[in-house]
Amino acid sequence: ECQPAFEVPYYNRGLVRYRLGDFDEAIKDFRKVLELNPQFEDAALSLKQAILDKEEKQKRGY
Repeated sequence: ECQPAFEVPYYNRGLVRYRLGDFDEAIKDFRKVLELNPQFEDAALSLKQAILDKEEKQKRGY
């Protein structure tokens, strides 16, 4: 809230949400990071992994 254009807090929150299995919210956070900084490679990789894991979860019916 203090610095809405600073991408690192969004990335960190995305990681926490990802680890908790909240893929939808993690994906939103990683997309926000990339909106603010398209060169943030770790966010791009995390976004791809979150999408893959969400798809796998859906395939298995969780």
